[in-house]
Formats: sequence, structure tokens, C-alpha cells
Amino acid sequence: MTDLGLRLTVDGPVARVVLDRPEVRNAQTPGMWRALAEFGTALPADVRVVVVSGEGPSFSAGLDRRLIMGENDQGEEPLLSLGAKPTAEVYELIATFQAGFSWLRRPEIISIAAVQGHAVRAGFQLALACDLRVVTPDARFSMRETALGLVPDLGGTQPLVQLVGYSRALEICATTRWVEAAEAKELGLANIVVPAEELADTVKDLTEALLTPLPGAIRETKALLLGAADRSYADQLKAEREAQERRLKELLAAFG
Repeated sequence: MTDLGLRLTVDGPVARVVLDRPEVRNAQTPGMWRALAEFGTALPADVRVVVVSGEGPSFSAGLDRRLIMGENDQGEEPLLSLGAKPTAEVYELIATFQAGFSWLRRPEIISIAAVQGHAVRAGFQLALACDLRVVTPDARFSMRETALGLVPDLGGTQPLVQLVGYSRALEICATTRWVEAAEAKELGLANIVVPAEELADTVKDLTEALLTPLPGAIRETKALLLGAADRSYADQLKAEREAQERRLKELLAAFG
């Protein structure tokens, strides 16, 4: 995948996604999104943690701006030309782009974004697609789609609201302002802020901690938490009962 600007690897229970276009601050392309979706679909069943990072000083500057309206060297259709296509075709294309991000929220894996430098537009949404975010003090987030007359459409709106609330999410998107690392930590966008030289080791330690519990318990717990905001309290209690019953049966089958 190096020709697409991605390094995708699997090492036992840990998969790694590295955006590898440092010369353009890891700007993304639809080809990268399609490759990410394929990687997620083909992920071995024993993978439990996925680490997403960017090569060089930036996580990702978002969609490569050359792909928005003009000619480019990626062999990609300009984004604005999609507006001339039939509605159903536009929906289908955007759904394929979204699939490159949405698999990171599957219950059977926990995803970690290791963010340094810029995380802008699609870069911000990629970080939001992950369950956890470990960032360096120079990390800067911005949802700048509205400045281009567009909307965030890669799955970032829901997790942003879940993390910071509707009012703050609207303010971040509508003003397109920068959210620096310290504020990201305060708002709940970042789980932890660490010096750049400690980023790799911190992510490694977190990965090892996440691999300690039994995978079935983590899978069920993540599913419970992902759906909690959409359920009533009574429905959440019911979901907990059902999840626990499944775990008890699985444990009995494994150790009984």
C-alpha cells in the first residue's frame, strides 16, 4: 500500500495503520479510504488493537486539497464533480469513503489514534473514528470542511458530539477554529497528552494494557458503551443482562 501513502501491518493481536505521505502532511485521498476499508474487512479475527498514526510531524492535514476541484496526480475524480452525479451514486460513493473510517469503531477491536501535529478535516475525523486518542503537546485539531462549503461526512460528527456535547461540537465545526492539545484534553477529545518522545512508548503501554483482559469481555463492554447513549436506562440494563448472559455461557463453554 506504500504507493497509496499507507503502511498497513498486522503483528499478532495488533494492527497498525500509518499514513505515509509526510511531504504533504499525510493528506488523504479516496484511494487511501478505499484501501483502509479493505484492510478493515480483511482484518484477522485475532486482532484486538489497531493503532493509527501519521509519518512525520503531522497526523493528517485532511483531504488532499488538489482533489477538491482540480487536476491531480492521484488519478482521482475531483470531489466537486460528484455534485453532477445522480443522487444514488453520490450516496454510494460517500458510503465507500465512510467505510474506511467506520470499521475502527467495531466492538471486537479497540482503536488508538497517536496524534502529533495537525489533525485537520479528514485527519480530525480519522482521529475521532478511533476509540482513544494519545496526543503530543503540538497536536492541533480543526474541522474545516465548512470553510470549503462542505460538511464533515466521514463519520466524525457523532463521536465529536458524544465527546464534547452538541453546543461545543457546533462551535468547533462552525468556527473551524483550532483546538490545541491542552484544550483537547480538557474537553475529552484527548485521553492523554504526552511529550513527543514518549508517544510511541505510551501507545505501546496502552496497547499492552488493552490486551490484558479477555477479548470477549472487552468486545461486549465496548458494544454496551457504544449503544448506551441511544438506549433508555431500562434498555441499557436489559442490554447488560443479555451481554452478561452471553459471557457466562462463553466462559462456561471455555472453562467448564
